[in-house]
Amino acid sequence: MHNLTQRQVEILRSLIEEYIATAEAVGSETLEKKYNLTASPATIRNEMVRLTEMGYLQKPHSSAGRMPTAKGMKFYVLELMKEKELSTVEEVSLKEQVWDDREEASKCLREIVKVLAQKTGTVAIAVTDRGEIIAAGYANILKMPEFYDIRTTEILLSILEEEEYIHSLFREDDDDTHILLGEDLGPRLQGPFGFVYARYKTPLSHSGEIGVIGPARLNYAYVVPAVRYFAHLIPEIAKGW
Repeated sequence: MHNLTQRQVEILRSLIEEYIATAEAVGSETLEKKYNLTASPATIRNEMVRLTEMGYLQKPHSSAGRMPTAKGMKFYVLELMKEKELSTVEEVSLKEQVWDDREEASKCLREIVKVLAQKTGTVAIAVTDRGEIIAAGYANILKMPEFYDIRTTEILLSILEEEEYIHSLFREDDDDTHILLGEDLGPRLQGPFGFVYARYKTPLSHSGEIGVIGPARLNYAYVVPAVRYFAHLIPEIAKGW
């Protein structure tokens, strides 16, 4: 159980959704004007201070607004977020894009990773039980404000070339979908990064993980169902692998 009041939950949800949409620190006046909050800007400011003291928000040096911490993002994803499931039309379209390559494992997996990157606007990545790492969507990071910082971009690109570190991110448990933020990503990727992945296993016992990596403010409501769909799609089309 969390220790937040209902008003604090509403403010935190609204602030994080605004931050996901804009990549900018959010102020109390923005929340009061854009979201149906039953509180004045002054009250919202006071609650934002309390949420900061509790570790859910942080105040960047260059702004009067607030941004979620890794703790705040985790709380949002696990407790507040409503997933936006793919429509039947979307699922059929995605399946059609990779169907022609279904007989050749490596080619098919590369196409799946490419389509996932296009669908989510992130860097998509797959790891096989043979140790192979497949990635696509590098150009997408150039569209994300977090990666205008050349150091942040350098960290991510260098990590994507390190097979041992990538493999170390995956957890040995039975969870369907994993969301890694903050310290979950290890010492090298702590910062403005988020990673969502799911496991897959083919009928002939090939296995691995597929997911996406990008800023901590990933649109998890959309990304999580997309990653889960592709993890379920691989066994369906991999019968000949």
